[in-house]
Amino acid sequence: MREHLLDRVEAQPTVHRIRGELGAALAAEAYEEELQGVALDLVLLGVGPDGHTASLFPHAPSLAVEDRRVVAAAGPPPEVGPTVERVTLTIPALRAARQVVFLVRGAEKAEPARRAFADEPSEQTPASLVRSQAGETLVLVDRDAALLLSHDDR
Repeated sequence: MREHLLDRVEAQPTVHRIRGELGAALAAEAYEEELQGVALDLVLLGVGPDGHTASLFPHAPSLAVEDRRVVAAAGPPPEVGPTVERVTLTIPALRAARQVVFLVRGAEKAEPARRAFADEPSEQTPASLVRSQAGETLVLVDRDAALLLSHDDR
């Protein structure tokens, strides 16, 4: 991603990397500390087939965290894939970004995109809970992912 996105920017941004090699709990603590006093200008996110974003999965306990910017979180439920420890920004941290950008592509993302961007916000679709409160939210979808967002055929 760095080669295709960040290396092409004239004014190099400051990138805050999560040090996952420390293990989820220590990496979350280190990242929380690194972000002290830092205002995030841009958060770039995707939407998973279950409606998750970042490592915020449907109905996960991490969705309710209000007093931290970073937490260790379990990966997808076992029925979705292997559960692995992860580190994620919390909903309040993501909402505080000046600009939140979602990139969504592929027909398999049409249903989650509809739930995230057309339906009411819900813990069933964590991406629906993330909207910038400090600036703007931008959603970039390809034609396939946008199939269920159109109201032309209703």
